[in-house]
Amino acid sequence: MTELKEQLINTRRKFHRFPEVGFTEFITTYEIYKALKPLAYTLYLGDDVLLRSARVGLPDDSVFEKSYDRAIKYGVPKEFLEYVKEGTTGVIATLDTGRPGPHFAARFDIDGLPITESEDASHKPKTEDFISLHHGEMHACGHDGHITTGLYLAEYINKHRDQLKGRFTLIFQAAEESVRGAKSVVEKGWLDDVDYFFSSHLGIRNLPAGTVSAATTDFLASTKFDVKFSGKSAHAGVEPNAGNNSLLAGSLAALNLNAIARHGGGSTRINVGTMTAGSGRNVIADQAYLEIETRGETKELNQYMFNKAKTIIQAAADMYENDVEIIPVGEAPDAECSAELIDAVKEAVKNNNHITDLKDTLSFGASEDVTMMMERVLEKNGKATYMLFPFELEYGHHHPKFDLDESVLLLAASVYTDIVNYLMKND
Repeated sequence: MTELKEQLINTRRKFHRFPEVGFTEFITTYEIYKALKPLAYTLYLGDDVLLRSARVGLPDDSVFEKSYDRAIKYGVPKEFLEYVKEGTTGVIATLDTGRPGPHFAARFDIDGLPITESEDASHKPKTEDFISLHHGEMHACGHDGHITTGLYLAEYINKHRDQLKGRFTLIFQAAEESVRGAKSVVEKGWLDDVDYFFSSHLGIRNLPAGTVSAATTDFLASTKFDVKFSGKSAHAGVEPNAGNNSLLAGSLAALNLNAIARHGGGSTRINVGTMTAGSGRNVIADQAYLEIETRGETKELNQYMFNKAKTIIQAAADMYENDVEIIPVGEAPDAECSAELIDAVKEAVKNNNHITDLKDTLSFGASEDVTMMMERVLEKNGKATYMLFPFELEYGHHHPKFDLDESVLLLAASVYTDIVNYLMKND
């Protein structure tokens, strides 16, 4: 077991070194593909993974170009990059045992975040030399651990396929951050006939390692969107009256968005994360750009926040005689885990000696585009759950000093294999 733990840690640290933001995971996709290629899976890339027209929140061309050039230098073959270079990243692996049985699917997200990783001497990835090599990008949410778990599960299923039944679909999904990537996979139809769907997250709750939650509650539905105000520039000293100030339109919107009355029917959130505007101190700003999100305990509560936001944004534009564009970037519904799979997980792991505390559910309190996949599975009469593997967090997710407690890698791997043996064993 020590050898397996070391294997999982080495895999996680390898992926930690080259984080890539959503839809530019060129190196990551290539390394996942290489790891899966020797196994008995049918592998899908590019437009076979996702519906191109369903993608939202694509990066700027300059980000694609930087990531492409970086992948070439890393050694990713140009012929491989042809499949993914236009933001069609991710890998799907399928395996049919040839024996009647359920369709089992699991999803593992693969993208990093636009965060510069800390180089402080107290940060283990720095001191143990597996810090991000991509300045301004970081695995600050544990997706390097999710990839590791998924690849081990793939190896396990492949090795034991003669003792298993049914079909398997393993989804290595791009662009989970800002809830952008799942929709295009769902619209491609990959979840339409799934009987059992599993996904999970490492961390999230600040609890001792060894804790496992069979399901998750309190997903927040979310809408991510950008707003572009377009006004008219003018000389700030000679004729300020000739300008239509976009900076003030954006500022008015930002202040009043935070004044939206929270809904009495449940939790609601709004955040203006960034605003950039203007070109110089003596120029009336003719452009402003904001990145915004709404959240709600249900789709209806999130829609309430989004509708109020649109009204305020338009009013701010009108007040300063600006044109305004609201650009969708990502979305996620709320979701509920299947009670049947909570029971199945608990039964599957009852002899797992890596678990010190098994819980039915833990609260999530955030948004995750896996809920879009869960929603589709449930609509088609399948069962879905989202597990949590907490650990004690010195620094929270999305922090420059975030790091995994690597003991949860072995825990997560063992739980997934227990579940496969329980649900998919050929008796």
